[in-house]
Amino acid sequence: MQRGAEFSIMLGANELMNSRLGGSEAALASLACERIRTRTAARVLIGGLGMGFTLKAAQAGLGQDARIVVAELLPRVTAWARGPLAGVFGDSLADPRVEVVEADVATMIGSAQDDYDAILLDVDNGPGALVHRANDRLYAPAGLAAAARALRQVGVLGVWSAAPDEAFGRRLRQAGYAVTESRVAAYGRRGGPRHVVWIAEARRRLAEPEARG
Repeated sequence: MQRGAEFSIMLGANELMNSRLGGSEAALASLACERIRTRTAARVLIGGLGMGFTLKAAQAGLGQDARIVVAELLPRVTAWARGPLAGVFGDSLADPRVEVVEADVATMIGSAQDDYDAILLDVDNGPGALVHRANDRLYAPAGLAAAARALRQVGVLGVWSAAPDEAFGRRLRQAGYAVTESRVAAYGRRGGPRHVVWIAEARRRLAEPEARG
């Protein structure tokens, strides 16, 4: 939907995202990229294109040698980004560091191993699925374990949620992540409703070196 320069993506009566409310989605990337900003050729997977707030913040927080892969399940959302929402996205999709693929991010995570320095999930409404019930698998123990396998050593899993979820925070810790939970204003410095961002580090032990004879 559009009202003047403002855009909104709705699911029935529920507003999923608004072009004026990108502060917490941007914080998802900013907080995660701060953990990996010194890495050479960082590789980041973003689940959910949305209105591009997470993507643009990742671009700002990473070096020119980084690669950012955005997995968007719905072709219509990708088409909107290059159509009526082109003004919201600006030139972010023209960045040579960026690749947008129409795919299920859960499938991409499940087929990866030691591939990403960070995985950022802005999928559905957070751990409490609203759009697709199948998205629950991303936030279940098996999904969190798959994300840990897909991450490189001391990789970062970032998760956005519209509301607090104590059970999900516990699942992250039980899965072996070191977790920081932040409440972030939707309008950024201008305030607004607060959303939740989890930044979780998967600290897996390096393989022991082989003994020399």
